[in-house]
Amino acid sequence: MALEIHQFPCLEDNYGFLVREEISGATACIDTPDADVILAQLARKGWELSLILNTHWHRDHAGGNAVLKAKTGALAIGPREVARIAPLDRVVADGESVSFGATRLRVIETAGHTLGHVCYYEDASAVAFVGDTLFALGCGRLFEGTADQMWASLRRLASLPPATRVYCAHEYTAANARFALSVGCEPALQARAREVFAARERGEPTVPTTIGAELRTNPFLRAPDAQSFAQLRRAKDAFQA
Repeated sequence: MALEIHQFPCLEDNYGFLVREEISGATACIDTPDADVILAQLARKGWELSLILNTHWHRDHAGGNAVLKAKTGALAIGPREVARIAPLDRVVADGESVSFGATRLRVIETAGHTLGHVCYYEDASAVAFVGDTLFALGCGRLFEGTADQMWASLRRLASLPPATRVYCAHEYTAANARFALSVGCEPALQARAREVFAARERGEPTVPTTIGAELRTNPFLRAPDAQSFAQLRRAKDAFQA
């Protein structure tokens, strides 16, 4: 089923995503960083919100649930941890699926950034909404989980088809590129970094990316094992551009 994905900036560096099935018109939003912005984008597109799909419990991802539910009547779906700060109508876990219209999104557990973080993957269109697990040229901080957990989660995402479009929740790519260049100098990375810096100078987004691009240039996906990944993650936490 063909999907239309509308991406827009929220807060300081978040992205919001509205996903509409073109035939049925059913619409979902991925996370709720800013309810007012999301409502304005829905009005601009003339879309009616059916579902809220949360990836994890942080306020810049679930903080708008209550307002959006009250304004639109949308059902909120996400991992159990979201209920710590926001209302949920359905709790989902690894291997389950979420449907709207004829579209089905597969739930992939990706613990590491938080313990209950999930991503949503649509097979037919090869689209993944990855929250704060995977970023273009980077990955999420380990606020709750361990390096081993995040490594396993990144491996799960890395196993998706290379053409998969990856919608990350933040515009961190320029900073990630500067770190990547500090630990690697491969021609593919250097070329991508130039493209990223030029795009940001023009005010253009660097999201979405693809699994294939990340496998070629993202140091966290290129790390050979969990121990190497943990060393990289510690280095990134301490890195100052």
